Amino acid sequence: MQGNRGRDTKPELAVRRAAHAAGLRYRVDYRPIPTNRRADLVFTRATVAVFVDGCFGHGCPEHHAIAKTNASFWADKVRHNRERDANTNELLVQAGWTVFRVWEHEPPELVVAQIVAALRPDDGADPKQQRAHSK
Repeated sequence: MQGNRGRDTKPELAVRRAAHAAGLRYRVDYRPIPTNRRADLVFTRATVAVFVDGCFGHGCPEHHAIAKTNASFWADKVRHNRERDANTNELLVQAGWTVFRVWEHEPPELVVAQIVAALRPDDGADPKQQRAHSK
């Protein structure tokens, strides 16, 4: 597990590059609320938190493969990650945050388009009306 990065993964960097190219500025690996939970990108003024989740570690329905070795450990680990993700979403939404959870395989441009829509609503709608945008 030490080899697994906590931040600056390739998918996260791709989303950050696309967001920066779109003119967005954000905090990286930041705690949106005072818990031990960190989001990959955080837009503090707009109260938007973005998590880029790995397909294996978070159980992507499209790409998750059952581990060939130590399968019970990994099944428990993925289940725990999903429970923690759901709890984090709930805590953030209760605190007034908009949450985006995206998979590592999602195109960065589409992810950024969703973020931009939440940050700059075209129709004048309150971005707080949209809550946990889940995978």
